[in-house]
Amino acid sequence: LMLCAFLSLFLGVGKTTLIQKVTQALKSSGIPIDGFYTEEVREGGRRTGFDVVTLSGNRGPLSRVSSDSSTSRREYRVGQYVVDLVSFEQLVLPMLRNVNHGGDTEKRICVIDEIGKMELFSQAFIQAVRQTLAGSGTVVLGTIPIPKGKPLDLVEEIRSRKDVKVFNVS
Repeated sequence: LMLCAFLSLFLGVGKTTLIQKVTQALKSSGIPIDGFYTEEVREGGRRTGFDVVTLSGNRGPLSRVSSDSSTSRREYRVGQYVVDLVSFEQLVLPMLRNVNHGGDTEKRICVIDEIGKMELFSQAFIQAVRQTLAGSGTVVLGTIPIPKGKPLDLVEEIRSRKDVKVFNVS
């Protein structure tokens, strides 16, 4: 049985800081760890989007503010943000596939910050997360949103798993 810990978080409570501190502590202990976190992008004091940052040091856009209120058929939006699905998948999917194919002999930790609306536009990401959770050689430290509004299928699936411990952080 694999242990997974998911932090269920309110906005603005310092989840990325918490993930970064835990990651540094695990790395300094010599524990194999990979994954990604999301980080705010700010310009002139205001948030203009989010980047994906992998623990190996790669960075790319997850979303940016769009001044255009019209939506094209191929555009994914959450509020004022347009999600860059191509960038997200190029950064995250190879890392998740690498974790999933690492073999069961070496226990490893995979950080997934976060599994939210923006990330869930990617069907390939959903599939990769499910595969990671099914892998017996991986411990997952992730973040999921506090439930509000329409439930997100993968988030509720994770929340109800017997091998997942959810910590509410406020």
